[in-house]
Formats: sequence, structure tokens, C-alpha cells
Amino acid sequence: MADAARQPRLRADAVRNRAAILLAARKLIAERGPDVGMDEIARAAHVAVGTLYRHFPTKTDLVGAIMADLGAQLVAVLDAAVARIDNGVSTGMDEIAALLRRVVVHMGQDRLLRAAAASAGSPLPDEVARHARDTLAHMVAAARRDGALHPDIAVDDLALLMATAPGEETPQPERERWVALALRALGPSRSG
Repeated sequence: MADAARQPRLRADAVRNRAAILLAARKLIAERGPDVGMDEIARAAHVAVGTLYRHFPTKTDLVGAIMADLGAQLVAVLDAAVARIDNGVSTGMDEIAALLRRVVVHMGQDRLLRAAAASAGSPLPDEVARHARDTLAHMVAAARRDGALHPDIAVDDLALLMATAPGEETPQPERERWVALALRALGPSRSG
């Protein structure tokens, strides 16, 4: 806490520059992969290369900041899902389906997420991973209570599905089909 109090407050233009750098980096890395050059990112952000390096001395620092931002976005999405379940607005299975669609159909195009998940360099922060796991457990429990989820399905199964889901190299209609098949497999068994 004392360190945070001693850090100088960023000027408004520095805050704007940092946000522009993060936005440009996220866009370029999502489009072209994590090997995009820092000078290209600076150009796309309309800042000098020195400005970029003042904010992010290394590519690892930059990717780490993007991952922290993505983690914060993920926490917000998951918290909203839990609130909808708890308020009776949607079911656990509805939220599992929405999360799978978000990860596979929409985020499947984001090379940064795939590259970061594959490398140990900039994973999501531990607290985000724990929060995601707890939220998935909440969704699983709610879906089980409703009888909408196969009784053998566990949080690890959902994590495995998301980790092995098709990525941007797979055309979107096929990713959508993958989600439909996965949801069918997650559902309760049909006997008789």
C-alpha cells in the first residue's frame, strides 16, 4: 500500500497514451500474433517508441498488462453471469452456453489469448484463474440443480473444453457447430 501511495499520479496525456498503446497492441497482436513489433504498436497507437517503452519496458510487460486487462474483463463477465443466475434471470446452463460461445466463437479469433495460454510468459493472474474456477463451479452447481447438466460433468471438464476449443484457424460456422455439439454432450443423459 505504501508503494502505491508513493507512485506519482499519471498525467491525463500519459493515461491516454497508455490506453492507446494497450488498445493498439491488443488489436495488432489479435490480428497478427504476439510477434508484432513494438515500433509497429507505437505507430498504431500514434505515440513515440520512447513513450511506449516508458510505459512498457519490455514486450513481456506489455503482454502482461494486456492479460491483466483481459483478466479484469473476464472477471466482470463472470460476475455478471453469477448475478444473472442468482437473480433468476438465467440458468446455470444458459450461462455455460453463453461462456462457451464467447470463448469459442468470439474469442477464438484472438491470437493473443491462444498464444498466452500456450506460453508461460503471460498467463492470466492467479486470482483471475481462481475466480474463473469458482464462477464455473457456481454455474455447474446451478445447472446440476436444474437437471440441465450431465451429472458427470465437472469444472475441470468445462476448463478442458475451453482449453481445447477450436481457434481462429477454424472457420466461424464450424466453431459454432463445435459449441452446439459440446452443449449437447454436456446435457443430461437421455435413456430409454
